[in-house]
Amino acid sequence: MSNIFLAISLGIWFFAIYHRSKYFLHMIQLEGYKNNNFKKWINEFSYKAFPKKLKYIFFGIIKATVICIIALIIAKDEIFTIIYMLLWIGGIADSIRFKRDKAKKELVFTKRAKRLFASNFIVIIIEILIITFILMLLPYEKYYTYPLALLLLSTIYYFEPYNMILANILVAPVEKKINKYYYDKAYNKIRTFKNLKIVGITGSFGKTSTKFITSTILQEKYKVLKTPESYNTPMGISKVINNDLTDEYEVFVVEMGARNIGDIKEVARLANPKIGVLTAVGPTHLETFKNVENIMKTKYELIEELPPEGIAIFNYDNKYIRKLADKTFKEKILYGMEDTEKLDIYATDLEISEFGSTFILNDREGNSVKCRTKLLGRHNIQNLLAGAAVAKALGLTLEEIAKGIEKVEPVPHRLQLINPGTGVIVIDDAFNSNPVGAKAALDVINQFKDRRKIIVTPGMVELGEQEFEANKEFGKNIANVCDYVILIGKNRTKPIFEGLREMNYSKDKIFVVSTLNEATVKLQELVKPGDVVLFENDLPDTYNE
Repeated sequence: MSNIFLAISLGIWFFAIYHRSKYFLHMIQLEGYKNNNFKKWINEFSYKAFPKKLKYIFFGIIKATVICIIALIIAKDEIFTIIYMLLWIGGIADSIRFKRDKAKKELVFTKRAKRLFASNFIVIIIEILIITFILMLLPYEKYYTYPLALLLLSTIYYFEPYNMILANILVAPVEKKINKYYYDKAYNKIRTFKNLKIVGITGSFGKTSTKFITSTILQEKYKVLKTPESYNTPMGISKVINNDLTDEYEVFVVEMGARNIGDIKEVARLANPKIGVLTAVGPTHLETFKNVENIMKTKYELIEELPPEGIAIFNYDNKYIRKLADKTFKEKILYGMEDTEKLDIYATDLEISEFGSTFILNDREGNSVKCRTKLLGRHNIQNLLAGAAVAKALGLTLEEIAKGIEKVEPVPHRLQLINPGTGVIVIDDAFNSNPVGAKAALDVINQFKDRRKIIVTPGMVELGEQEFEANKEFGKNIANVCDYVILIGKNRTKPIFEGLREMNYSKDKIFVVSTLNEATVKLQELVKPGDVVLFENDLPDTYNE
């Protein structure tokens, strides 16, 4: 009888650990397969890695095992083993989370994910073999073998996130070899295109928007390939080069991202750009960079990797970029809206409305042209100027640039204006908010006069030690603009709440919810025709409370 229940127990266990392993595979994928990032996630979100129910069940199993073994030593009756197994099966089955909130970015079973998943089960099999060996050392007549075996399997199940780390270590040499193969292949391939004009774009923020803007403007004259979405890592860029780059393209626009010093150098050496653009430097990813100086150093790696005849393009309005520009002796183009006498490309007569912007585009030679754009916000004008500077470097006239600017469409989730036809205007700024972008978004909705303004936000992340104060300041800024505030995540949004209250913002106009779904329900209760709703930031799945 015990053998039958043992078989059922093993079946339930394999099913449970498959689901738990799949969840942690998703989380480590979202953390870029970096063990250090995944460990931080486990520490910060231990209540997700080790849910309260699972903790109760696991420690309940430990107590039940002790009681069962004592009972078996005293009575040596199989009934105690069967009762234990029934309780164990019920506990493990109850711990399985069949239903989770819909992920914003679903698990993708890439080849790498499949290798890691397989490696994870290799680790589990090794652990099972160790358990089997230990149990074989026990005399066969010991009645407590089955309860002890199930306790050890429960321990493997409970500590599964650490198995994923071990699996990632185990598969690391294989991944390194595979990555090197594709990196070297892309490195060699891109150098066979002798006439290809390659543009590298990096910055703490604005780089994705600038990439799309630059590509659109350059299409007035050239056949352009750009890295899609947020493909900005060595492997992402290698994939685009290996799969998509052909000799039909005349320009390749590459977004370059970084979380650590040396990351930009690696992607710049791969892509081999002749033009480098620095959009902005600010306090993002401070949990890895530690300080703004390290961010400056990392972003400047793009300029250092440009060839002697390369062209460096700088946003001179950004105080950190200005310092980098001033120390650069390569050919450079400065753009912005301040200190125009020092700039090569600049905007004047800026008029920002609720449905777009107009401005005069000027160059150092005294030429100018009026530009119209659908984009919202002053910072988007800076991104347009970056694209204009690249276009000028590649020989486009101001008139061609103006035509390109008019064709630029808003990038999804980056101050994207949506009018669903209900009388409510939605501003979707849900992609990776930062202090500058959040302030710009508030400036944009402030342009909508005589309308109620509602903001839905979980706050900003990845700002290191500055995160609390940045979110508190965000709360103060919200108080000056918005009529209602919906905060997502009670713990995470505490600094925003404090900032609002410091400005004597009414508690009755602040609503704190746990999930985006709850926020949507609350919004539907509040919103009326004529309102403006700003969605500011949408935390990745790893950050949700």
